[in-house]
Amino acid sequence: MEEKKLDRNSIIGLVLISGLLAWFLMTSKSNETPEADNKAETEQTANPVAVTNDSLQVAQLKQNSGAFAYGLDNAQTQDIEVESELLKMTFSSKGGYLSKVEVKNQKRFTKDSDELVKLIDGDNAKLNIQLSTQDSRVLNTSELLFEPTVSKNGGNQVVSMKLKTSENNYLEYVYTIKPNDYMLDLTIKSVGLNQVLNVNAPATLNWELKTIRNEKSISYENRYSEVVYEYEGGKDDYLNASKSYTDANEKDVSYVAFKQHLFTSILLTDTPFETGKLVSENLVQNEDVDTLYLKKYVAEMPLKYTGGELNYNMNLYFGPADYNILNTYERNLDEIIPLGWGIFGWLNEWVIIPVYTFLIKFIPYGFAIILLTVVVRLLMSPVQYKSYVSQAKMKIIRPEVQEIAEKYKKDPMKKQQETMKLYQKAGVSPLSGCMPMFIQMPVFYALFMFFPSAFELRQKSFLWADDLSSYDSIFTLPFKIPFYGDHVSLFPILAGLATFVYMKMTTGDQTSSMPQQEGMPDMSKLMKIMIYISPVMMMFFFNNYASGLSLYYFTSNLITIGIMYVIKYRIINEDKVKAQIEENKTKERPKNKFQRKMEEMMEQAQQQKKK
Repeated sequence: MEEKKLDRNSIIGLVLISGLLAWFLMTSKSNETPEADNKAETEQTANPVAVTNDSLQVAQLKQNSGAFAYGLDNAQTQDIEVESELLKMTFSSKGGYLSKVEVKNQKRFTKDSDELVKLIDGDNAKLNIQLSTQDSRVLNTSELLFEPTVSKNGGNQVVSMKLKTSENNYLEYVYTIKPNDYMLDLTIKSVGLNQVLNVNAPATLNWELKTIRNEKSISYENRYSEVVYEYEGGKDDYLNASKSYTDANEKDVSYVAFKQHLFTSILLTDTPFETGKLVSENLVQNEDVDTLYLKKYVAEMPLKYTGGELNYNMNLYFGPADYNILNTYERNLDEIIPLGWGIFGWLNEWVIIPVYTFLIKFIPYGFAIILLTVVVRLLMSPVQYKSYVSQAKMKIIRPEVQEIAEKYKKDPMKKQQETMKLYQKAGVSPLSGCMPMFIQMPVFYALFMFFPSAFELRQKSFLWADDLSSYDSIFTLPFKIPFYGDHVSLFPILAGLATFVYMKMTTGDQTSSMPQQEGMPDMSKLMKIMIYISPVMMMFFFNNYASGLSLYYFTSNLITIGIMYVIKYRIINEDKVKAQIEENKTKERPKNKFQRKMEEMMEQAQQQKKK
């Protein structure tokens, strides 16, 4: 399984965190069709919506359909409406594909909206097979009329779409809709068409989708909308969501996901496509203008003839981009969720998601975020403790460091040697105060990736926030501020204030323990500037992010302030630390390999300088 590469959000997340810290298993596919199964109960439920009875239109349709003009004397376009516990779908006889898909129990924009989330609505989606015939025609199935039938097979609903050349020869799409499942079975097969189609020229499957805006923020939804695909037996990759146009050509493509932040449409195949051309195009030119379509996705794959016929078993998924749901299918679909690369993704997959999924079974979503934050901070408190102890030690020996600096101010090499000897003798490491920050970074970055992708937060309210998966707006501005937006979110402000207090409490000790290195910038001044810059960056950047993420940072900083106060003023005793340092000075402490190497390098440099 190939790890995803860094994208813009990953890079921004790493930079910000560095700055601030310095869910049924899929059933077996049925290959039965309503016509072939004697047990299947056929129910014609098609409702004609547009009857083509004009003789000229019929003649034109026959001419365009070529060998597939069979039965077009009574041609009519029919819509087939099918509804399951989870989806509302409409199949169109023109093209044989879906003309409407709505996700039940999920509303657009806000929880008060009556509109269901729309993945397909009209002409924004197309499934087309381009066929070459033996009379040198090139036909597109999306422009032809299929003959629809609807049946039941056990608890499943089956929609058959046939494109006929005769009563017994046809191209057929068979859709199987299972109860309580977002995944549809799709069989594409031809029967007796080897005398009609040019099997030496490959058929081409073309799947297109223009993603419909379903969330409150255009920019936020668009930022997390991307094409994700699997290829070459398990590798996965994506098309960069931040680019206006991007494409890729891959081999052995086994699935393509058209993701739109918290929902996704996926085409899977049991027989991998030999190649796949994938395209993502950003349709949003101006985020200040209300828009319906955000991105246009295209996937173009060749279909192989086997014995002169087409025969593919596929699946279509329409539903939430929910890690727990996608993971139940055991087809590597969890990679569609951007949880981060490497250790960050592992932390989300094995720790954060299971813990948060457990918590929301018992308590409301907002409180679950707070409790998750408490757990994370308590687990990180030993690391914090070591950091503060290190700072205390550095503060105590600072006068001696300054004395060495003054004594050897004309000999930087000697000053460095003597300073390192002091650190080694006192049992102090100047890097030990920084290491806890790097140890905590994987956890904080994993959470930074988790909250924007957590489908569980969608349209869940907490306090003044009506949707934890989007920004919490307490005031709408009459104008737009660059990089900030046209609204004011309260959680980022609170998080920024908490960050300011925390940095104010810690920066004094950190700067006082940092010896000024000759030729290097004054870190104490830089850190004092960061006290004011970091909170402002947080308020600006997170103003358009998920309020659940800002709630986490606010809670985390509050808890950190509390832990820091207890450790510094109730646990750490400076007199005891000082006594320990003095005791360390009287002991012979073995040098580690790094210290020995550094000393050797310095001695060599000093000898070279004398020469």
